[in-house]
Amino acid sequence: MREEFKEILSKADHTLLAQTATWEEIKKICEEGMEYSIASVCIPPCYVKQAKNFIKDNLKICTVIGFPNGNTTTAVKVFETEDAIKNGADEIDMVISIGEVKAGNYDTVLEEIKAVKKVCQDKILKVIIEACLLTTEEKIRMCQVITEAGADFIKTSTGFSSSGATREDVSLFVKHVGENIKIKAAGGINSLDDAKDFLELGASRLGTSRLIRLVKNEEKLY
Repeated sequence: MREEFKEILSKADHTLLAQTATWEEIKKICEEGMEYSIASVCIPPCYVKQAKNFIKDNLKICTVIGFPNGNTTTAVKVFETEDAIKNGADEIDMVISIGEVKAGNYDTVLEEIKAVKKVCQDKILKVIIEACLLTTEEKIRMCQVITEAGADFIKTSTGFSSSGATREDVSLFVKHVGENIKIKAAGGINSLDDAKDFLELGASRLGTSRLIRLVKNEEKLY
């Protein structure tokens, strides 16, 4: 495999979160993830334990919390996180309470992220802000909130709303997150050029279901 593809895949969360996803489909992306040395597989919580038993410690498992709408209570998100970690999750991608952001209740959002981060302890926490639903001011405030909360990543999107990651949003995050906060671009990464662009702009992680297929197709040309 070309070195540039290895670099891209090493920063990708190979994702399958469709409502119709079966264990056989989850198993396949786990196999692909191990074969191509990706950063993690991002899968529904109901498959975390099964996936952990299958891949052991050969691959990181990421799962989602409060997904995709973000409007469960903090107690539910904390419980979901505890359960996911107990079942073997290494990374947690949580959706914020978007309505609280719209209401300007940033302290509430801050405390919720802190509560989930406390449960995560040394596990990676990525905070999904569903950027397509927020104004520029709200995005900037969320950069500040996530930095204060001590999460590990700000993540653009669930991939289940009106649009996914944009180059403009990643550039905005780079300017406004704290130095310890990384960026995950997710949703709508449809080409290897997209992946390269987002990494060059400052994303440290990519959430996508397509990259391995794209790399396989590209390799056939050489």
